[in-house]
Amino acid sequence: MEARLEHDPSKASRRLPADQAAWMRRLGRDARRPLALAMAAPLAAGALLVAQAFLLARVLHLAIVEGVSRDALLPQILAIAGLILGRALLSRIGDEAGAVAAERIKRALRESLFAALLARSPEWIRSRASGVLASAVVDQVEAFEGFFARYLPSMIAAAVLPIAFAALVLPVEPLVGTLFLVSAPLIPVFMALVGWGAEAASRRQIQAFTRLSGFFADRLRGLTTLKLHGRAEAEAERVREASEELRRRTLGVLRIAFLSSTVLEFFATLGIAGVSIYVGLSYLGYIDLRSTPLTLETGLFCLMMAPEVYLPLRQFAAHYHDRAAARAAVAEIAQAFDALPELPGSRSSAPATPAVAEDSGATGAIAVAVDGLVLRTPDGGRVVLDGAAFSVMAGETLALVGESGIGKTTLIEALCGLRAHEGTILLDGREIRTIGRPELSRRVAYLGQRPHLFHGTVADNIRLARASASDEEVLEAAARAGLLDCIARLPSGLATPIGEHGYGLSGGEAHRVALARIFLRSPDLLLLDEPTAHLDAATERKVLDAILDFARGRTLIVATHSETTAGRMGRILRVAGRQVLPTPHPHLGGTGRSASQGVA
Repeated sequence: MEARLEHDPSKASRRLPADQAAWMRRLGRDARRPLALAMAAPLAAGALLVAQAFLLARVLHLAIVEGVSRDALLPQILAIAGLILGRALLSRIGDEAGAVAAERIKRALRESLFAALLARSPEWIRSRASGVLASAVVDQVEAFEGFFARYLPSMIAAAVLPIAFAALVLPVEPLVGTLFLVSAPLIPVFMALVGWGAEAASRRQIQAFTRLSGFFADRLRGLTTLKLHGRAEAEAERVREASEELRRRTLGVLRIAFLSSTVLEFFATLGIAGVSIYVGLSYLGYIDLRSTPLTLETGLFCLMMAPEVYLPLRQFAAHYHDRAAARAAVAEIAQAFDALPELPGSRSSAPATPAVAEDSGATGAIAVAVDGLVLRTPDGGRVVLDGAAFSVMAGETLALVGESGIGKTTLIEALCGLRAHEGTILLDGREIRTIGRPELSRRVAYLGQRPHLFHGTVADNIRLARASASDEEVLEAAARAGLLDCIARLPSGLATPIGEHGYGLSGGEAHRVALARIFLRSPDLLLLDEPTAHLDAATERKVLDAILDFARGRTLIVATHSETTAGRMGRILRVAGRQVLPTPHPHLGGTGRSASQGVA
């Protein structure tokens, strides 16, 4: 049974879309000078080659036919040696310049892709397989090295040198020059025919590799769950099937690459053999198409130039698959990111978006106003909130309550700019879409239900909020989050390493580590989603005291199921029926002013 990890792109257009082709051309702007040097080096080496072949043929003619002594030929022999060294030096310069250009382009492209990832919402990232995105940033970018370092220089050399060599040979020996002019252009024509198939095969192979990366990463991430449900062996078999499919596709690409090389070698061999036969039969007297006899110097010059006429085309064929791989990588990146990332200094073709203001530098509690808010599920299939409207005064504490799955988390995420929305969300009178991400990150702190802890020490995870924080400040933040007892039990205290996703800590302890991050910052708006989940009553009370103490002079909005937590807030709103409704505060026993204050 074959593993079907990707669609078959063989029916796709063989021509790269105009926008993708233009984007691919713009990639080289950050490395114009090394690229130009990499392309010019083969041309300069070709000029030295002609001089070398002419001098070598001349020296052999003088030594064999005219009997000139070695001493008399020494200057020309030294000149030949110098030309050989010059060509070797130019070859190295070209290779190094191509490598430098490729590294600059790959670095700039990876920075653009990383910036595109940072600009995406968590909602968008969650909808993508992490393996696909990682493959686009790592593996697909690598495909451009061969294109810029090898393919482009060989393409320029193949386009210029064979015709130039043929034109130089033409006045020396018209028949040989004509043979070069006729046979050389045939090779690119047949290579293009083979190249169409190579590009389609490369796309299939790259997409299979990308899907396999995501497939394997997802299975590895869920390995514990698979073992608990007895699915480990079955999924391992699926990975083997997918790997076998990838192997077959890779061999298919290699078959086409070998076919293109065979076509090239066939025509190159015919051309070289034709020149050799003509020169040999002319010397034997079987062919006499010249008005003057063919000299040894002329014959040797033609024989030495024959393989060099086809050498740039052979090198071009050797790197032709780099073009197919790069074009396939462009299509894969565009598919993974829904669009190609904007390159530095280029005009964006994306639809106009509201202007993003510079960081205002403002501080102090933030007032929140929501009007006509519509929130949908990530797939757009269900409306979570429809026309919700409410306001929160600066410095107020507010609890959002409601049943599980009713939309509290979605609302909290929208208030910090992590969810796409319709309607208006104003922070201190400014539409949230116009506030830059750096300012939002500085002034708004968000704690979700599943905060991410990375592999490192407990202190490292807390210090993520402020890298410059001292050990005393980290300890103080941990103490405010109620982590002292936990730290005391750890073998190395704050220096104890923990695993990815907080492995080694309980759910409540991991949540308090994330809460300590917030205490290490100085935000103006706190958005907390179930901050006391997984805590016993005594710990919940201590953590709430710390949160409310920290929230003085700040605005606090908490989504919670806990009646204790909701009762400690100044006001309660209930999310129900796709609306946000005022709710009587338990401490007031009715619909007093605190229950309705600020509701639009």
